[in-house]
Amino acid sequence: MRLHPSGIDLSSSALRRLSGLLAARRLERGTRWWRLPAGRQALLVLAHLRCGHAYAQLAAGCGIGTTTDYRYVTKAVEVLATLAPDITAAVRSAACKVFVVPDGTLLPIGRIAADRPYCSGKHHRHGMNVQILADPSGRLLWAWPALPGAIHDIKAARTHGLIDVLAGANLPCWADKAYRGTGGTVRVPYWARWERLSAGQQAHNRSHAKIRALGEQAVATLKSWRFLRKLRRSTTRITNLVKAVLTPHLTTES
Repeated sequence: MRLHPSGIDLSSSALRRLSGLLAARRLERGTRWWRLPAGRQALLVLAHLRCGHAYAQLAAGCGIGTTTDYRYVTKAVEVLATLAPDITAAVRSAACKVFVVPDGTLLPIGRIAADRPYCSGKHHRHGMNVQILADPSGRLLWAWPALPGAIHDIKAARTHGLIDVLAGANLPCWADKAYRGTGGTVRVPYWARWERLSAGQQAHNRSHAKIRALGEQAVATLKSWRFLRKLRRSTTRITNLVKAVLTPHLTTES
């Protein structure tokens, strides 16, 4: 098997940036010998995250051992995760936007021994709750640290301090019914049976739904990283993986 840049649907800027970060990390640590150059390691890591290739496949394609492959990916994920913006920086960068759209998604995981906190009653499966923030064009601005799948979206938003940060920036936020009761600058649709809503309320909910659809676009962008579609990793490592895929995405958008 051969790996080639054309097999990864990312811009070359993401590959160059990760290559530069890895080269700087090697220089900082003073390591003299590596099986792969920094550029090749960056390609391997992006192929793993973007395409979901297994360690054995990547190791065979690069002519290295599976253990070396695992170590290369793990170190690169740590480097990328440290560059992901926090909630304050994300909202600050979105301050010039007319509004933002939050949404939540469930990243499926394998069942674990203490699986009850990770079972989502809404989706009827085990996973991690990840909140995202989208701009008026449906572009992904930020992804929150992963929480157990049993946690509701409104609790996740409060846990991450989203409501307070948005209110402090006076940034309008269009959210779905899962965020009812958050207050601040968060706007949600009217909550009632459709036939009990007035004509004006029905028109408002239809308009609101069109805006909230932008959040679904951002969720689809996050899940275009195929590695996240079925996570087979410790739940304590998933937050770093989400941050790691966010960094090259923001690089390609800039």
